Amino acid sequence: MRDPDPPASAASHGATRAARGEILTAISDGIVALFKEFYGKGPTRAKTYYEDDLVVCLLRGGFTRVEETLRDAGRGHEVILQRMAFQDVMRDRFESVIQEATGRRVIGFMSGNQQDPDMLCEIFVLAPSDLIDEDPPAES
Repeated sequence: MRDPDPPASAASHGATRAARGEILTAISDGIVALFKEFYGKGPTRAKTYYEDDLVVCLLRGGFTRVEETLRDAGRGHEVILQRMAFQDVMRDRFESVIQEATGRRVIGFMSGNQQDPDMLCEIFVLAPSDLIDEDPPAES
């Protein structure tokens, strides 16, 4: 018997619970792997949410010793700026993780972090999205 009210993302993308779990795991593992590869240290915890056209990956831990030293010396703002620059440089790699796991094109990527408690957040908007017009109107 068919589930009358499957979750929106499962219904719209035909994902079973097992496949959905594999997608979430692939995203979490892929994002953590990028941090480990390029920072030399990765987050210690990760949790990914995927609903409709939105993917959110929350990460804990993973600040390097240098970043912790700067933060403890009152230079946390520099750590945030450096993390933002890193995300900008790494954009294509982060988007590739999401696109490979979901099979959908990333049309938006935002990143944020805070230091107390230490948390990172990677947010992706996927196509198609009813929030974004794929074809902008022609200019007159």
